[in-house]
Amino acid sequence: MRSTMQRRVFIPVAAAAAVALGLTGCVGDEAADTSDIDCAPYESYGTFDGDEVSISGTIVELEADRLNESWADFAACTGMSIDYQGTQEFEANIRTLAEGGNPPDLGIFPQPGLFADIANGGFFVPAPEAVEANVDEFWAESWKSYGTVDGTFYGAPLMASIKGYVWYSPSEFEEKGYEIPTTLDELDELANTIADEGDHKPWCASYASDAATGWPVTDWIEDYVLREQGPEYYDQWYKHEIPFNDPGVVEAFDAVGDILKNEDMVGDVTAGLSIPFGEGGLPILDGTCSLHHQASFYEGFWGDGVTVAPDGDVFAFLLPPVNADDPVAVTGGGEIVGAFSDEPAVQAFQAFLSSDTWANNRVELGGVISANSGVDASLASSPLLEQSIEILQNPDSIIRFDASDLMPGAVGGNSFFKGIVDWIGGESSQSVADKIEASWPTS
Repeated sequence: MRSTMQRRVFIPVAAAAAVALGLTGCVGDEAADTSDIDCAPYESYGTFDGDEVSISGTIVELEADRLNESWADFAACTGMSIDYQGTQEFEANIRTLAEGGNPPDLGIFPQPGLFADIANGGFFVPAPEAVEANVDEFWAESWKSYGTVDGTFYGAPLMASIKGYVWYSPSEFEEKGYEIPTTLDELDELANTIADEGDHKPWCASYASDAATGWPVTDWIEDYVLREQGPEYYDQWYKHEIPFNDPGVVEAFDAVGDILKNEDMVGDVTAGLSIPFGEGGLPILDGTCSLHHQASFYEGFWGDGVTVAPDGDVFAFLLPPVNADDPVAVTGGGEIVGAFSDEPAVQAFQAFLSSDTWANNRVELGGVISANSGVDASLASSPLLEQSIEILQNPDSIIRFDASDLMPGAVGGNSFFKGIVDWIGGESSQSVADKIEASWPTS
């Protein structure tokens, strides 16, 4: 936690680190009027008048606005000021900030691998008992493990997503008689049918994300590894029990390449490297592409007035399995909240973020889901997100966390992304997989 004076110092230091953690929202600079707020859900956290908590992450724009709204009542009722700074350069800069003694009080980490790197650097403080109690009550053991490093529990999950959805236009499917594919071969047949019709490309493509450009394609690779090779193989892969360039992984690259490195499927193959990932699926709305591979969180990118429903403007189906009778297996993602400070206000806010109260607040605002078992799925902003929550809460679901997020940061947040850029640029699957394998840390 930092005083106002210290916060003013924090911003230019962050800028000097490389790219500043740009301010996207601040709640509670002045005493808030709580007369219209039900403060009962927040009374147990205590009061922190005049205390300020800084929190940073990769969440920006509309999603950052919703994030600030999700804790606004908590901030008002407890009296604390919450300063959120969001930038897509967070992952590249957070270690520099930590090493320089200027990290935020809390960080929202989208990659458990990076989270573990920071923990191993000795920068985090262990999570307080209230956070661990919430996680034990509301989260599956696997989710707790992502915030646990060498037996010490440092952080709770925040939001979640189901990856591997294929977004489409229900009206186009109805008009042209397209069927939802039940296998990967049927999906390829559908794409070929759209390509043969000739008026637009089957697949939308967008991979740009500043320093993390390429990550949307890593999701493709992970989905194909899981479906073609199975969950046990997938686990061996991200744990490096098999090499990154194992033939099964190269096979996944080649299968995805039949789509993303194919002009008949996406048009200009390299164009997606310069299109922001959040904009890539929007051409579905004007009929200039038909299919877009992106996670459940993409609902938040369609914009106001776009209905996400089976009979709406857009909807999505899960990337199908190899065989129609294979069990449904999905990849997912999420964030882990780590603390660089153990000040009481920081611990209270950290506990709130791990609660079912916060999770329901955020889900009700729309566009996201949570694996918190206390979430009421009916609060989801669309049938698709309600379905996603039910998948996460179903103990029979085969769910694997995003592999690149679980890999060491030098791979999952670096060489894998860069390798994708080279691969889209024309380098072979084998060559790229070999380079990524060679980058794996030896200790």
